[in-house]
Amino acid sequence: MNSISVRALLVRGMIAGVIAGALALAVAYFLGESQVDAAIAIEEAHSHAAHGGGEEEELVSRTMQATGGLATALLVFGVAVGGIAALVYAYALGRIGNFGPRATAALIAGAALLTVYVVPFLKYPANPPAVGNPDTIGKRTTLFFLMVALSLLLAVAAVIIGKRLAPALGNWNATTAAAAGFVLAIGLAYAFLPSFDEVGKDFPASLLWKFRLSTLAVQTTFWAGFGLIFGYLTERLLVSGNGADARRVATPVG
Repeated sequence: MNSISVRALLVRGMIAGVIAGALALAVAYFLGESQVDAAIAIEEAHSHAAHGGGEEEELVSRTMQATGGLATALLVFGVAVGGIAALVYAYALGRIGNFGPRATAALIAGAALLTVYVVPFLKYPANPPAVGNPDTIGKRTTLFFLMVALSLLLAVAAVIIGKRLAPALGNWNATTAAAAGFVLAIGLAYAFLPSFDEVGKDFPASLLWKFRLSTLAVQTTFWAGFGLIFGYLTERLLVSGNGADARRVATPVG
């Protein structure tokens, strides 16, 4: 594949990632931050009760966390992930089926949301402040990233198996078999990996539910926005006839 063409996709992936990150930032700020504030209030009430009302010095203000810190995190995340997704797109275009640029972008975005976030989230959902034992945070973080790695590897394996079964079973049956194998393997991982139930009895269930839904909404917004924006940008590059470089990207090698 021509390096100039890959660079063109990479730039568009990072641009789409920044825009999608800005959309996710709006969702996180308006839907998620109020849940975080409520959880922090509960955490501070517990801390005051345990330490007789003493207050700890705040290293970074809550306002800065909810604005500049949140914006930096999501925009940097958008640039980095957008670039990675663009490289995956450059390899996948024309290799995963007879899909156009927009459809391929949508498939990659949907697959990324499922494997990188939804599958691990169902086993190890996000926790707001005041939820979770500080002594297990390292173990929980390690297991979450292990679940991400397993999900990605199993998804790649499912795609490879589906393509190899297609000549014998047909596309529909091969896809169904590969998807069933993926679900079965993920189910086994759910069953054998340890779980954590560290929600305090006095923590409102509705607040926990709203917080976790807001984190899911942030990721869904990011990946949906990225798929739409990147699909539009790549279609302009590959279909609008931007020279020989565009044609070389659209034709996989090997």
